[in-house]
Amino acid sequence: MEDAGLKQSAGDFDGKKFAKRLSAGPGVYLMRDSEGVALYVGKAANLRKRVSSYFDARPKIERIMRMVARIRSIEVSLTRTEAEALLLENEWIKSLKPRYNVLLRDDKSYPWVMLGTDHEFPRIAFHRGGKDKRRQYLGPYPSASSVRESINLIQKLFLLRNCEDSYFSHRTRPCLQYQIKRCTAPCVDKVSPTEYAGQVDNALLFLRGHSQKVIARLIERMEHSAGLQQYEQAAQYRDQINHLKQMQARQFVSAGNGDLDIIALARMDRSVAIEVISVRGGRSLGQRDYFPTQSEGHTDTEILHAFLGQYFSERLPPPELIISHKLEQQELFESVFSERSGRRVKIQSHPRSHRRNWLELAGRNALNALHMRTSESSRISSQFEELAELLQLEEAPKVIECFDVSHTSGHKTVASCVVYDAEGPVKSRYRRYNLKGFEPGDDYAAMREVLGRRYRKLQKDEGLLPGLILVDGGKGQLGVAIEVLSECGLSDIPLMGVAKGASRRAGFEEWVLPVAPHSLRPGPESAASHLVQQVRDEAHRFAITGHRGRRQKATVQSVLEDIPGVGARRRRALLTHFGGLQGVRKAGIEELSGIPGINRQLATRIFKALH
Repeated sequence: MEDAGLKQSAGDFDGKKFAKRLSAGPGVYLMRDSEGVALYVGKAANLRKRVSSYFDARPKIERIMRMVARIRSIEVSLTRTEAEALLLENEWIKSLKPRYNVLLRDDKSYPWVMLGTDHEFPRIAFHRGGKDKRRQYLGPYPSASSVRESINLIQKLFLLRNCEDSYFSHRTRPCLQYQIKRCTAPCVDKVSPTEYAGQVDNALLFLRGHSQKVIARLIERMEHSAGLQQYEQAAQYRDQINHLKQMQARQFVSAGNGDLDIIALARMDRSVAIEVISVRGGRSLGQRDYFPTQSEGHTDTEILHAFLGQYFSERLPPPELIISHKLEQQELFESVFSERSGRRVKIQSHPRSHRRNWLELAGRNALNALHMRTSESSRISSQFEELAELLQLEEAPKVIECFDVSHTSGHKTVASCVVYDAEGPVKSRYRRYNLKGFEPGDDYAAMREVLGRRYRKLQKDEGLLPGLILVDGGKGQLGVAIEVLSECGLSDIPLMGVAKGASRRAGFEEWVLPVAPHSLRPGPESAASHLVQQVRDEAHRFAITGHRGRRQKATVQSVLEDIPGVGARRRRALLTHFGGLQGVRKAGIEELSGIPGINRQLATRIFKALH
């Protein structure tokens, strides 16, 4: 790819003149406003022709007119082919998130099934994030729930362990998973490495869609065991075969072992939903709904075009894609996807027979998801409206932030800030704060610190300020909040304290206000009360989860910190090697002295301190 280096400064931007200087070859263009903010990223087989079209006299839709009016500079990057331009376009969209592009909000890393094949007895586990070359990964799956369902099925069918290696290495007797027939207890030699390797091979075949091969293997082993009069072992194989056949009857969606994704778009008013159903080896891995943002003014085909580019920017497409709308550049997508996956990828928009039934099912699911989302959004919006009316606000708040503090007898204090908008919780903006520097148990000082840290930072970074702030507590906490916001120059933001009320029952909270009326008790019948209760409970959950984690970490560290000669590095080595304090307690002097940096004298000291 080659950067054309073409850019014109703000103030004297002439789109027609700029476009005439462009190459007639393929490339990607980026439009920015007067402040340098990305407006739109697009690709073109002919850059000069495509960019010129924005500035000619032909009539354009309102969205394009608004965008063109804000353009103050355009940057372009030339590519060798249109396929390269498609890939670069999606890289830029993902990193810049332009105002006028359709965006797929899918910021989590994708979930995988992981097999720890770097161990003699591999474990099966859920995985997100970076990959270790020593392990095997299967997926990605459409959702976390589909990964957990597959892991549960693998444990049930093939009895693979899912415990951490540190936990495995310190077992002296089988755990509950063995008792409920979800593991063969390799930790205490209940199964040989050879037998367990056979379980792993079958699980891998199953996950890759070769269920019939697994069944054939199990039938052969069952007959062999029966021939040796090992009837108990033969019965176990028989049960595995029956479980697999039952699963096949429920999950198989094709006559073969095909890999495909079914992608359907549904629209309702100005909202759009896209349903993806993933099938691998003829087995449905699950489905997931996506709700692209900034889709207003775009056609269904344009939205699907943007979705496919962004969705498969980090996934390898399967050999077949069934989509609900025909793409204008279908051949280009097939070419790019085929090159990326190393095999031919076919895209179908008008399938027949059972494939058409799957596409119709995906479309109905997408529409149903849209109805549910719209209904939920409408419900939350009405709650916001009622809340504004009760608090006598000029308009409903667009964003609510709620604060809570959690501690145990004043120690390891953690505060939380949760954020809600008209669509529900905005978890990417949640924050936790580890608090110190005040008298233990002083909730007012804790609230002062967290509010100060939150809003001084928002002011400095010019972040998005809320339309309403809730603090968990009564008049004292509210008074502190008023003082802090006044110091930050934010005294115009509405405030409210949420006290438990006389009965301390959910729904009967007392709203403490800084102005008359100084308190409200909407009661459990109020929709606004339900919203406040939900937000406050979420802040409490988020705070107490953080506090428990901090307290647990302190408990583990404090015991070892008191032992002379055990510093941070040795403490970390001990906990890592033995999988936690419980493992260190179980270790003998010989095991402890085997850790680098710990001699026998120090190992004896550690052992005596822990016993």
